Amino acid sequence: MKKVISLFVVAVIVQLSFSQGLVKGIVVDKATNEALVGVSIFNPASGLGVSTALDGSFAIKLPSGKQNLTISYIGYSTLTIEASNNNPDLGNIAIESEAIGLNDVTVTSSIAIKRKTPVALSVIDPIIIETKIGVKEFPEILKSTPGVYATRQGGGFGDSRINLRGFESANIAVMINGVPVNDMEWGGVYWSNWAGLSDVTRSMQVQRGLGASKVAAPSLGGSINIVTRSTDAKKGGAVSYGIGNDGYEKIGFSVSTGLTNDNWAITLLGSKTVGNGYIQGTEFESYSYFMNISKKINDAHQLSFTAFAAPQWHNQRNNADRLTIENWQKQPLKYKYNASYGFDMNGQRKQSSYNYYNKPQISLNHFWTIKEKSSLSSAIYMSIGDGGGYSGQGTTSADRNNWFGVPSGTGEPAKTFRNLDGTFNYGAIYELNKASDLNTSGSKMVMSNSINKHIWYGVLSTYNTKIGNIDYYGGVDLRYYKGVHTNEISDLYGGNFFLDLSSDRPFNPKNAQLKATKLGVGDVVYRDYDGYVFSQGVFGQAEYNKDNLSTFISLSGSNTSYWRYDRFYYDAANAKSATTSFLGYCAKGGSNYNIDDKQNVFVNIGIISRAPFFSGGAFLQSTISNMLNPNGINEKAFSAEVGYGYKSKYFSGNLNVYRTKWLDKTIVVTSTQQQEVQYANLEGVNALHQGIEFDFTSKPTKNLEVTGMISLGDWTWDSNATGYLYTQTGQPSDEKGLPTELMSATHAKVDVNLKGIHVGNSAQTTGALGFNYQILKGFKIGLDANYFGHNYSSYKINSAIGTNTNEQPWMIPDAYTVDFMANYRFRLGDYDASLVGNIDNLLDTEYITDAYDGTTHTAKDAQVFYGFGRTWSVSLKIKF
Repeated sequence: MKKVISLFVVAVIVQLSFSQGLVKGIVVDKATNEALVGVSIFNPASGLGVSTALDGSFAIKLPSGKQNLTISYIGYSTLTIEASNNNPDLGNIAIESEAIGLNDVTVTSSIAIKRKTPVALSVIDPIIIETKIGVKEFPEILKSTPGVYATRQGGGFGDSRINLRGFESANIAVMINGVPVNDMEWGGVYWSNWAGLSDVTRSMQVQRGLGASKVAAPSLGGSINIVTRSTDAKKGGAVSYGIGNDGYEKIGFSVSTGLTNDNWAITLLGSKTVGNGYIQGTEFESYSYFMNISKKINDAHQLSFTAFAAPQWHNQRNNADRLTIENWQKQPLKYKYNASYGFDMNGQRKQSSYNYYNKPQISLNHFWTIKEKSSLSSAIYMSIGDGGGYSGQGTTSADRNNWFGVPSGTGEPAKTFRNLDGTFNYGAIYELNKASDLNTSGSKMVMSNSINKHIWYGVLSTYNTKIGNIDYYGGVDLRYYKGVHTNEISDLYGGNFFLDLSSDRPFNPKNAQLKATKLGVGDVVYRDYDGYVFSQGVFGQAEYNKDNLSTFISLSGSNTSYWRYDRFYYDAANAKSATTSFLGYCAKGGSNYNIDDKQNVFVNIGIISRAPFFSGGAFLQSTISNMLNPNGINEKAFSAEVGYGYKSKYFSGNLNVYRTKWLDKTIVVTSTQQQEVQYANLEGVNALHQGIEFDFTSKPTKNLEVTGMISLGDWTWDSNATGYLYTQTGQPSDEKGLPTELMSATHAKVDVNLKGIHVGNSAQTTGALGFNYQILKGFKIGLDANYFGHNYSSYKINSAIGTNTNEQPWMIPDAYTVDFMANYRFRLGDYDASLVGNIDNLLDTEYITDAYDGTTHTAKDAQVFYGFGRTWSVSLKIKF
């Protein structure tokens, strides 16, 4: 009997082994054809499931006969397909995003595709943002990306900055759904205006170098392409609540109607974030809201309306309030100390560094499928900026400078208004003003509200058609911008009025009368002007795709015009400046070749000629003068890059080598002669940015993922430069600050020796190593270690008349940080829920992030900011 039973068991096992077979496939994104990692593949009949590997592949054992496979992934519509042992290779399986209108956004946003677009790129998925953001600033999410350096500077809410391959914010294009958001006057991004981005981002790409952007005025360092949520195809929503260090609280919600029977869909999202701030006296309150309304008119036409904004206010630690290392050690709060934090004589909190702003962005996208292989994607957008911040004013420059918690260049807290406990004594300013003899009780120091508003309209339209193996793109990029800048007195600090004696208005016949005018709260001081920018651009691109080869050629041209209208320093007859225009262009091309299904190589090359910025480029002093830069010319860059990629089931890696030559960078310096300030535009300023980048992802076991990168940069100034001096009124200046003939023997000039000096303000060597491990189903923990080295201080270029030699700036000590993350996804009754915890700077490392070089070029007199110590956050999200 035992033998019979044994034979029966063996027979069953043999039968099962023959009746089961291995079925394999690769899961890709339908819109981009990119492989998706971590997609769930489940067979309901057997109860077995697997996840896709790094190359999107999977292999699952199935019983004999036809079986259903359920394919599911966060943010994508669940797909059920039929499979059987008779057809073991399913090939590529495309799944579609739940977001309606994603194709429209993808075309407009110039999204790059791995193993096809020949650029260096990194992709940050929303799950990474959700699990790692914690109390970080949005740019800090990118700190493990090759070539990226991000810091919080003074530490106020949203006051962070980001550098890419050594290029600062003004040279990094930031686009949201294809719409540029860099400031039209100075080129940078105030991240406090976009504090809600972490809530609405669906995907984010960092394209280093030339990038795949089709806009007519590309950046020099690279681009950050952010695609927000559009409208979810599935009905539902979520609520979330989070807490963190220093009183941090965040509450949020999202809700979507899904696609209705008449093809309408609406998604709404909102959040509120408050906190006391890690740095002393940096309280903040921020809101964010997002709305998308989509209408699928028919198979050919789709409309999508999006509105997004993040109104906020926050107290700051001024980004110039850096102390020397020695002076930081003297402060009771050490690196949390804020030199402008203080109270008045009644114990009421006062501040000289405060910011508030709201910058809604509204866009209407239309996607038109003209034919099977032709489409037109268009976006009409508008940005409305309204806000400002505190700006201390004084009857003299010395009085104005007394508002700063740290006097410029000293690295030491100001002593004039300083209490014994280190706080700023605002009550002493009241006493100073009451004791003033300026025509009896006129204030020597007052606070003003520095108001900055703008209205910005734009049109971005891209036509795409395919003929044979070539995709053709062509389009227009139009932008009109008006910025309104004024300062209004907000607090007289105990005085009865204020005399604006420090504002000299040589072009206003009423100059003397205006200086004698007694001003009160609401009156204008220091500046009152409008800045205008009008840009028109066209672009075209051809992409050849056949078999393993992808090649593109792109051309664009632009015309950028600037002018300003000044109501403060000029009378009505001279208020409007002359208009200055700059023609720019970009030509770039590249190829990607897939050697096999694992390896690819790419190369790109390009040249860019871009208009100088409105501030410190087209105008020598855009805040107070209509004086055009007489030597303003386009900034140019020549860039080349080669890359290699490898991707398998267990390992993927990318190696890039780049070289960018930056030519004719616009740098405006000041030189003081006979107590008069002159301006000089340095000509022939060139820099060389070159380096090697390597990043990888490895999955040695089913539950362990290892990520890492190393970026080795070598960024130096590559030339010496010369600039001629001009007075504030735009006249050529001699060595005494007096007017002279243009380019004559007496026309004073500044020669600056820069060649070989390292570019400062960004770590030239960075590295990262991350571990993510799934302990239980739905429960993951992770560690991210980051390294920052060869970080040279920022510095002022010597600009005295004659020849100036600049020394190598002080190099900040190398730094290491470790962040911890835990993420648990579970069912809460009938709902999906997730609990996320973060501890940033787990080891509480003391390290310097920002520095300004001193006169000795050593640690002795460098003025620095330290990075944040250990911080933490916990958040719960429930989906319905």
